[in-house]
Amino acid sequence: MSNAPVTLARDVEAAVVPVGTKVTLMQGEQAYITQSLGGSYTVVVNGNMFRIADKDADALGLEVVRPTTAKLSGPVTQEALEKQVWESLKTCYDPEIPVNVVDLGLIYDCHLTPIGNDCYKADVKMTLTAPGCGMGPVLAQDVQNKLISLEPIDEANVELVWDPPWNQGMMTEAAKLQLGLM
Repeated sequence: MSNAPVTLARDVEAAVVPVGTKVTLMQGEQAYITQSLGGSYTVVVNGNMFRIADKDADALGLEVVRPTTAKLSGPVTQEALEKQVWESLKTCYDPEIPVNVVDLGLIYDCHLTPIGNDCYKADVKMTLTAPGCGMGPVLAQDVQNKLISLEPIDEANVELVWDPPWNQGMMTEAAKLQLGLM
């Protein structure tokens, strides 16, 4: 990311990292973009960290990319959909850590249930790196939104769980390498 600040083009809703409290950042404030992964943006404004949703990229002077419904090529099989679900989950990022939630080991389970003709319900159990992290609802909503954007997924439930407690050993080797833990 560039070290140059951007001036907020308009008032924008943001979540304070790591507590998750919703606030409004004001037009004209200087923001430093520290991370832009998976469609959301982590910014620092006046020494505080915030997460801005992809739909508000224009406030940062960036193009808003409208979500599209992802379609499977060919017939919908549960196996093909499961692969697409996991790929979609890899586009969700913790705002403080530049690694996706799958490689961080935060997704404990994802179960697909057929609910109609080529329609599925996704049930996800995920955790956070720390139980007190206020970003949990924000990350869970991000996961749910990514799942719902998949054409065969008509319902998505995301449950935050704490058992077993997350630890660094749950990360993939790629995540450990990226974070300098190997």
